[in-house]
Amino acid sequence: MDHRLPWAGLGVLVLAQICYPLTAGATRAGLTVATVVLGYLISVSHALLTRGPRAAAALVAVATGGGFAIEALGVATSFPFGSYDYSGELGPKLAGVPLIIPLAWTWMAWPAWLTAARLTPPGVRRVALAAVGLAAWDLFLDPQMVAEGYWRWQDAAPALPGLPGVPVSNYLGWLLFAVLLMAALRPLAGPVIDYADSRDAPMYALYLWTYLSSVLAHAVFLGLPASAVWGAAGMAVAAVPLALALGRERRERRPRRPVDATA
Repeated sequence: MDHRLPWAGLGVLVLAQICYPLTAGATRAGLTVATVVLGYLISVSHALLTRGPRAAAALVAVATGGGFAIEALGVATSFPFGSYDYSGELGPKLAGVPLIIPLAWTWMAWPAWLTAARLTPPGVRRVALAAVGLAAWDLFLDPQMVAEGYWRWQDAAPALPGLPGVPVSNYLGWLLFAVLLMAALRPLAGPVIDYADSRDAPMYALYLWTYLSSVLAHAVFLGLPASAVWGAAGMAVAAVPLALALGRERRERRPRRPVDATA
């Protein structure tokens, strides 16, 4: 399989997300579904190409299977996200959960894990950073999807300032499940690749693109300035150190100009 495949998929994903603010109604909903499916395929294919079938299968089992299980539990019992339900705009459902929802968990779980693996040593710190890196994405995602009418809460209080419609319990539920997800993925995700190896670069780019494009979209195109601020602060915990680390490594790899001894 071609290791350029994740880069090609990322290019198509970027184009799809650029088109998102230009659409509305059923077209926007369809583009949302297509974007999630594409993001899912990018992450799973990258896991397969760089870590092998065992890691890719583990990602699907833990993130996709676990994501569906926690969402079905949430719809049925209101735990851990609060009392909510999905509209019918995101395609077919199983147990009240649109089938694309667990794909979204998988899409961002993999780059969040690799970001944490790049920045922290093995152990609790890595699991914690990966969990925060994934859960913070929801500070963008839920306000946007609620504004679109794709799902809603029966009781959205208490909510974060500027983010009505999404209870704080939802973000705490995301964090709880993200910790469990990353703890389960840790022994199954395959080896950490040395930073000089560029095979993980598409996932770093995906994580940073998601961060920067979400801030821009919410602040400028979607009319959601509060979620732009909350999301920018939350995802910065992982995104900013990642950007700094990649910049530093790029400078270290840059050839040094020879010193002229006769000058």
